[in-house]
Amino acid sequence: MKPIEIKRELEKRLENDNWVTSFDKDQNTFRVVDKRVDQGITVRLANLTEKFETSPDEAAESTVSQIKEGMRLLVERASIKGNEDRIYPVLRTPDFGVGKQLLSTEHTAETAVFYAVDEGSSYTMIDERMIEEAGTTEEQIKETAAFNLRSLPVEWKKDETAGNIFYFLHTGDGYEASRLLDQQLLDRMADEVEGDFVAAVPHHDVLILADIRNESGYDVIAQMAFKFFSEGHIPLTALPLLYENGALEPLFILARKKPKDTKKDG
Repeated sequence: MKPIEIKRELEKRLENDNWVTSFDKDQNTFRVVDKRVDQGITVRLANLTEKFETSPDEAAESTVSQIKEGMRLLVERASIKGNEDRIYPVLRTPDFGVGKQLLSTEHTAETAVFYAVDEGSSYTMIDERMIEEAGTTEEQIKETAAFNLRSLPVEWKKDETAGNIFYFLHTGDGYEASRLLDQQLLDRMADEVEGDFVAAVPHHDVLILADIRNESGYDVIAQMAFKFFSEGHIPLTALPLLYENGALEPLFILARKKPKDTKKDG
C-alpha cells in the first residue's frame, strides 16, 4: 500500500471538527493538528507500509488509536503531583524537543532523554510548566525517573548468530529503549560479554544488546538495527552504539567490519 493510500485511510477514520490534516508527499508524512492548541502529531507513513499491506484493518485501527490518544494528550494536561511513581525517562531524537520547553538530558549524538508521566496507554512529556505547577525541581524529576526505570522488569530473549550473542527486550510497556539508560543494567551485562559490548535502540519499543565476538557480528547488528528502525512507530537511530568505559558512542559500520582504530601516535 502506497503512503498516499494510507493517508486516505487514516483521514476517513480521523474526522474531528477540531483537527486539520495534511500530507507531505516529499517526506511521506501525515500530520494531524488540533486547531485549539496549534499542536499536532506527525506520522511517518513509509514505516507503516508493510503493516498495512499485511493486515490493513488491524494496522489502521492501531495507528488511529495511537494518533487519537496523542491528540487527546495535547489538550489534556497530566499532573506530576500524585503521579511520582509513574514518571519515566524516554528516548527520542535530539530534535524532538526543538521549540518546546520539555525537560531533557543529553545522551548521545543520535539520542536525547526526555521525561514523561505514564498514563497507561500513553504518556505526557514533562515540560517546565508542569514542574513549576508541581513545586518540584528538574533534578528531583530525573532522580525519580531513574529510580522508577530500575524497578521495571527485564526479561531477555537470547539468540546466537554467527558466533555472536544477541539479547532482545520487547516487554510491551513502551520503555524498552529507556532501559538503555539504566547504568546498573549496562554494567552487569558488560561484565558478562566476552567480545565487544554493542547496543541498539532503533525505535522506542525495542532494546538490543549484543556480545560481538567476530567481524560478522557487526554486520548482523547493523542489519538488525536498520530493519527495526524502518519498522518502528517512533524511530530513534539505525546506528548501533558501542559501550566502552561506561559510555555509549554511535558505531559506524562500514565494509561489513568493525571500524579500525584511526588514531595516530603523537
